[in-house]
Amino acid sequence: MELKKMIKGYEDMMPIVVAFVAVFLWFLLVRRLKAKSKYPSPPAVPGLPIIGNLLQLKEKKPYKTFTKWAETYGPIYSIKTGANTMVVLNNSEVVKEAMVTKYSSISSRKLSNALKILTHDKCMVAISDYNDFHKTVKRFILASLLGPAAQKRLRNNRDTMIANCTTQMHAHVKNNPGQALNFRSIFQSELFGIAMKQAVGRDLESLYVPEFGHSVTRHELLEILVTAPMEGAIEVDWRDFFPYLRWVPNKRVEDKINTMDFRRDAVMRALINEQRKRFDTAGEDEKQCFLYYLLEHGKNLKEKQLQILLWEPIIETSDTTMVTTEWAMYELGKDPVRQERLYNEITKVCGSNTVTEDMLSQIPYLTAVFHETLRYHNPVAVVPLRYVHEDTELGGYNIPAGTEIAINLYGCNMDKKQWENADKWLPQRFLDPKYDPMDLHKTMAFGGGKRVCAGALQASLIACAALGRFVQEFEWSLKPGEEEDVDTVGLTTLKLRPLHVVMKPRKC
Repeated sequence: MELKKMIKGYEDMMPIVVAFVAVFLWFLLVRRLKAKSKYPSPPAVPGLPIIGNLLQLKEKKPYKTFTKWAETYGPIYSIKTGANTMVVLNNSEVVKEAMVTKYSSISSRKLSNALKILTHDKCMVAISDYNDFHKTVKRFILASLLGPAAQKRLRNNRDTMIANCTTQMHAHVKNNPGQALNFRSIFQSELFGIAMKQAVGRDLESLYVPEFGHSVTRHELLEILVTAPMEGAIEVDWRDFFPYLRWVPNKRVEDKINTMDFRRDAVMRALINEQRKRFDTAGEDEKQCFLYYLLEHGKNLKEKQLQILLWEPIIETSDTTMVTTEWAMYELGKDPVRQERLYNEITKVCGSNTVTEDMLSQIPYLTAVFHETLRYHNPVAVVPLRYVHEDTELGGYNIPAGTEIAINLYGCNMDKKQWENADKWLPQRFLDPKYDPMDLHKTMAFGGGKRVCAGALQASLIACAALGRFVQEFEWSLKPGEEEDVDTVGLTTLKLRPLHVVMKPRKC
């Protein structure tokens, strides 16, 4: 009897429960519709069924295509890349909004399969999601390697590197008068040297790799740890655009990435094991490097994480700073008027003394050359993709969760509404009082907000001090035909062919 009463009671309450649930669902639906109606969706670039806009991006310079589309569809628009929806940001204000004020909604990285393998699924500081791991390892790299205190401690490495470059340049001029110099062959090799010193405590002429069964030369180390991975990072795998077809083999790409990954890992294991043995008998001064710091303070790191974190400053020091400095040399080499202006300002400040880092703040035109080169030849034209993990609003548009975000820094720095004569290399624009001479983030080449690049200070010190010294000691011009040689490697802004310059020592 009691059971029948309970059942009857539940039956009587059912209409009320159903009505309550219906009202609640209606409330959620109305609220969602209102939220959606508050902001429109970004304009969509017309594309084809299934593949979307992929064919329109086939010329391998997507940042230039993105910039052209911005002139038609505005600074923020959406495209379809196969199964994915991507919103492209081409305006500095919207990008700052994404990087800073709305960062909590757009803090996760979206990696291609190649980058997942290269970074061991986000073990790099620059590529990891913003989480406890990122905060910890960024603190490690700033304290040991890239922060202001560490940079002051490592000053001698940079001075030695630049002195080595000028010594080789003088030797080339003396032994090969009138012949063009391959600038990259000298500068990148010296950058690799400083990267190795800071990472493991010494530059190596060779390294025995047990998994290879033989030693590899310094040149081969540069190829395995820097050149090949940079090529692998931009490898396009069509399956990244159609995740549901991931099961379809793509042997050419898979073999290339896996071979590169195997060789890189084998070298990093051998490098770490060799230095561990050296640390057992080394003095304290010989242990001043990033690897020893990680071994002492990162005891919870897994071996693979240790390898990737140590590899990161090696590849980044050896590549992006080289890209910027090489393009600055190119621009000054084809513009003797601006080159002479820089030389005169250096002479005015330094006199007969060698230009040093301490003098950089007194030579505003030198920092202007650096910033204008970052703007015009940004070494990272498109920031590695992020995705929105909760509905948000950017630039007055609704961006639903799951959308990929592409930040087109090239487009921001070519925005004619922000930059006068944006298509021209004009260092003097950065002498305007509205710019702080020491602000490294004018062009967002180093990112912004919580994910600002840890290596910004080191990059500026190396590039500016090197350029100042090269201009002070040499008058240079481009090899005939070099001015027209502006092709770049794949998706990057790296010069396709190394820069060749003709150098003439200045009279002391």
